[in-house]
Amino acid sequence: MIGAGIVALIQAAILVFGFSGKKKGNTAIVADKASDAECTRPIAEARRTLGLGFIAYLVISLLIAIIGGLVTHMSVGMLIGFIVFAAFAAFVHEIIVGIAAMHSGWFPAFAVAFITLLGGMMIGFPPVALALLAGFSAATGPAFADMGFDLKTGYILHGNGKDKELEREGRKQQYITALIAFAVALVTVALAYPSYFAQNLVPPIDKVYVSTIQAGATPGIASQLLLWAIPGAILQLIGGSKRQLGVMFATGLLIATANACWAVLVGIAIRFLVTRFGKKETVASMTILAAGFIAGDALYNFFNSVFKLKK
Repeated sequence: MIGAGIVALIQAAILVFGFSGKKKGNTAIVADKASDAECTRPIAEARRTLGLGFIAYLVISLLIAIIGGLVTHMSVGMLIGFIVFAAFAAFVHEIIVGIAAMHSGWFPAFAVAFITLLGGMMIGFPPVALALLAGFSAATGPAFADMGFDLKTGYILHGNGKDKELEREGRKQQYITALIAFAVALVTVALAYPSYFAQNLVPPIDKVYVSTIQAGATPGIASQLLLWAIPGAILQLIGGSKRQLGVMFATGLLIATANACWAVLVGIAIRFLVTRFGKKETVASMTILAAGFIAGDALYNFFNSVFKLKK
């Protein structure tokens, strides 16, 4: 994940900031203007927003350090390093996870956060700081990806940006709805988490985080990380920024449930056969079929949890 993540970060920087256009003088500026004509917001404004987002992450990481009591656990230099590293990790996390989500529909949020945790361990942050770092990093990516899913859905329903005023108004309404949903989720989590924690109902990745922090940075871990970063970087380069092959492969290595892996492989095989040999109508039906599978799985999990709570 480290090797793939570094390459993915470089690919994201080229995509977002247009570094590849600097060699051709004003080519990047001309390309930006052409893209602005197709977008509801200028490219320069998007880049400026990302910069403001990084500043906001610096402020949030400072608040986390103060509220979490890190001021009394670390030296001034280590505290400043934590604030900068946490902000940078959160920023990188949302970019990698967001782009992976937009291209594949899957976001490796917890896997990328795990790499953030390993980086913090190698720097030498104390256990409390590492726990806060993992939580902060893991919280940014899913929010970035989920909001992207929502806005892209609205974008398609609004006619793929043909009517910019409709797109802007629709995006505004979606944003308001998302804020309401956030408030509802906040209250729900505040009320429900004691019951979940009492039953030890936590995601498996949390146990991975805990065991990693408890193990600490062993002497040989750095060399092993660098060694396995090489194939991850190669896979990411081969797949390119759209496929996110290296990041996705590294994420798959963290999945311990074999049945889930087989299900994904069967789904990929079916999709390959249908898109290669099937008719256009068949491909559309396959998309609807997949949506039905997802909806059915969600309904089953919801009602299964409700019945368990009743018991």
